[in-house]
Formats: sequence, C-alpha cells, structure tokens
Amino acid sequence: MKTVIDINYLELALGSALMLIPIFILWYYKTKLVQDTIIAVIRMAVQLLLIGLYLEYIFTLNNPFVNIAWVLVMAIIASTTIIKRSGLKTKMFFVPILLSLLVSIFITDTYFLGFVIKLENTFDARYFVPITGMLLGNIIKNIIMGLDVFYQRLYEEQNLYQWHLANGANKKEALLPFMQEALKKAFNPLIATTAIMGLISLPGMMTGQILGGSNPNIAVKYQIMLLVTIFTSATLTVVLSILFSSRSAFDRYGNLKHEIFRNS
Repeated sequence: MKTVIDINYLELALGSALMLIPIFILWYYKTKLVQDTIIAVIRMAVQLLLIGLYLEYIFTLNNPFVNIAWVLVMAIIASTTIIKRSGLKTKMFFVPILLSLLVSIFITDTYFLGFVIKLENTFDARYFVPITGMLLGNIIKNIIMGLDVFYQRLYEEQNLYQWHLANGANKKEALLPFMQEALKKAFNPLIATTAIMGLISLPGMMTGQILGGSNPNIAVKYQIMLLVTIFTSATLTVVLSILFSSRSAFDRYGNLKHEIFRNS
C-alpha cells in the first residue's frame, strides 16, 4: 500500500475554511446558531488535536492500568452526557448508567478483542482505547433515545401502567410495552443505517483504515465486526440502563417518582 498522505497544519486550516459555507447559511437565515457552531467547531478541533497528542503518548506507554483508567474517564463523561441529554437527575441515574456502560464494554471488548482478534493483551492501547471510544461515541444517541422514550412515555401514560398492575400484571409485565417502545425508537434508525451500509455510505472506521494504508478487505472485515459490536453494545446498554435505573426510579409501591426528571 502507498504511504499515507499527511495533512499539514496550513492545509488543515485551509480545509477548515469549508465551515464558512454552513456558517454563512446559518447567519443568512438568522438561526442564531452561528456562535454555537463556531464554538463547537473550535472545541472539536482543539480537543481532537490534544487527544491526538495524548493518544500518541499512551500508545507508546501502553500500560494496561493507564488504558483502563482512560476508558473509565470516557465512560464517566459519556454517562454524564447521557443523563444531561435525557433530562434526568444525575444523582439518581449516574451509577446505573455508568455500570451499564462498563458491563457492556467489558462483554463486547472481551469478545471482540480477546476471542475474535485474539490479542495477547486485551488492553493493548492501540486497539482497546480507540475501539472502546468508537463504541461509546456510537451508542450514546441510542441510550439517550431509549431512556427518554421509556421514562417520558411512562410519565405520560401512568394510567396505562397502573391499569396493567391493577389487572394482575407484575411490574415487569406492566413495563413491557414501555420497554418495547423504547427499544423500537432507539434502534429503528440504527437498523436502517446498518441495512444500507456499503451501498449508500462508507463507514468512518473503514474509510480511516483505507486512508491509513490498510488493505480494503481487512478494513471491511474490521468494519463488519465493529458494526456488530456497536449494535450489541448499544442493545445491552439500553436494556441494562433501564433495568438498573428502574430500581431507584420507582417507589416501594411501584409508582414512578416524579423527581427523577431534571426539571421537576
């Protein structure tokens, strides 16, 4: 394969000038999103450049404890983001969601890195850190949607939930329609995206590997495994987040606590 063509910082700055097009459109239509967009892009660039330097350091160090600590930091940040975007209270949902993410990461990473790729060191920084980061980045939106649909619909249709309980259903059976709806809303977009993969779009990891000099066939196999891992991880985390958080979201009589919502 040919040597990867590097992008120097001047070329990166010139390439970033493309952002002037969406910024102009947002300004022209008076969306009031120009400032937020500029701040978001600057933050993204600074954060990625800094993380590039940091990853180069931890790849060289390749200490399992440092790698695990970094993944834990990523999981904590992801948990905080999920709770904030779901409109739920941090003190009631932080531990259940963090635990759900860690269980999901442990299962999927162990299987993918340990049994499929067969790494001698499952916590090898070059695989463990970026793959886990990609997993977290891709499943956050599914978790947010799942939690939002589950608790908001339950809040809006408490009479239906109580009706199921009054007619002999246990808590698990009464919550089943809400779990079904949450899973449908959270995974319909992912199913649609997965179905057209390769026909309409080339996934980011695959494109990155090809640009990085990998054989396209190797890149394809990694991408297939990553998509399977993302789907599995997202499903596990959504279900576990709801199951774990429901232990503190209901009172001892099985009623949903209104104080779980941030605006309550």
